[in-house]
Amino acid sequence: QVQLVESGGGLVQAGGSLRLSCAASGRTFSNYRLGWFRQAPGKERESVATINWSGTTDYADSVKGRFTISRDNAKNTVDLQMNTLKPEDTAVYYCNARRGPFDYWGQGTQVTVSS
Repeated sequence: QVQLVESGGGLVQAGGSLRLSCAASGRTFSNYRLGWFRQAPGKERESVATINWSGTTDYADSVKGRFTISRDNAKNTVDLQMNTLKPEDTAVYYCNARRGPFDYWGQGTQVTVSS
């Protein structure tokens, strides 16, 4: 059974940092595109950052220069380092693993940034 489990969310003041981690189990994800998405209240889910099997990354314009995504294929994990957080970063953050028709999601972790 495939499982993605996020951790590391919480409450932080604007300008602070958080590190989200996602542990994947149930299969090897080394050839999957891994990513972090977020959904704020009343808004659609959006892509924050993705990293493919070769390490190529892609970021939403709103987080470029502040967030860094990384993966450890040996551990089946993907992390998101978030620096200089802003109130508009407040959302539920979801881990995602995708390859072809296979598309897996975690349960989400809340990130709240106070002003």
